[in-house]
Amino acid sequence: MVFSLNKHQKLLSGFIFLFVILTSCKSETENTTKLAAVINSKKIKDSVNNITKPKQPLSKDFKTYWYANEAEISSYKLQQYRYGELREGTAILVYVTEDFLPNKQVKADKYNPKNIPVLKLNATKKFVTGIYPYSIMQSTFYPVANNQHALKVSTSIQEWCGHVYTQLNNKNDFEITTHSYFESEADYTSSIEKTILENELWTQLRINPKTLPTGNLKIVPSLESTRLNHYKIKAYNANAVLKNNSYTLTYPELNRTLIINFNSNFPFDILSWEETVNGSTTTATKLETLKSDYWNKKSTTNEVLREQLQLK
Repeated sequence: MVFSLNKHQKLLSGFIFLFVILTSCKSETENTTKLAAVINSKKIKDSVNNITKPKQPLSKDFKTYWYANEAEISSYKLQQYRYGELREGTAILVYVTEDFLPNKQVKADKYNPKNIPVLKLNATKKFVTGIYPYSIMQSTFYPVANNQHALKVSTSIQEWCGHVYTQLNNKNDFEITTHSYFESEADYTSSIEKTILENELWTQLRINPKTLPTGNLKIVPSLESTRLNHYKIKAYNANAVLKNNSYTLTYPELNRTLIINFNSNFPFDILSWEETVNGSTTTATKLETLKSDYWNKKSTTNEVLREQLQLK
């Protein structure tokens, strides 16, 4: 049996068909938009976290050594080249694990599942130039997962002419803030694309030196060296060479070389280093290492620990 549609029925059928098509297209468009938003959100999140490889599992030795509620403090005899002369001084490397807040980009006061476990390095130098002293400190927060760049790096330098401070935050790009008493280096903010940071290599080495990058690379020199040598903070061409117990970075454009000598066995402690700029060399040689919860050693009776580290 065949049914025929009158004019009004045909018109109604056409409207229904068109409505179904438009509704279906709208639904598909909304779903596509939502999917794109999710994908873009994930890209942004991955970009912020800079996740490029899986988290590396922590060894039993690492957990035992670094999660004993103590820091590792190592003292070094420093010969710092500054203003055309070598200066006697002291360098300290303080390594400690802690939780890091990815959004505020500071040490976490309490546990939160969103915290990122890091191995932090506070590296200090103290030396005298003529009548006045220099004090330098660099802080690096590097994920123990060893799968992304440092989350934050900061450097401060104090001497009688004034003090300067530089901070690099790992966000969509590396965001940089600098404060200085020099007119040519006064307060400013900038950003650079993410790449290898020399500062982070000192902590990556302590986790697993075999993962250190090698070959011809783009590397941002340490924030200390950019300040002392008045380099622009950016990535420079560099060559990295890893041997059994040494790691060498060479920057042809800067005429600068850094050699880090370390123990090839766990915990891969740093034995010495030397930095040569335009033919002038700064060296640091290890004196002593102490494991301690130093933040609880505030009494005058604890000053004996400084003697153990051969600190004046």
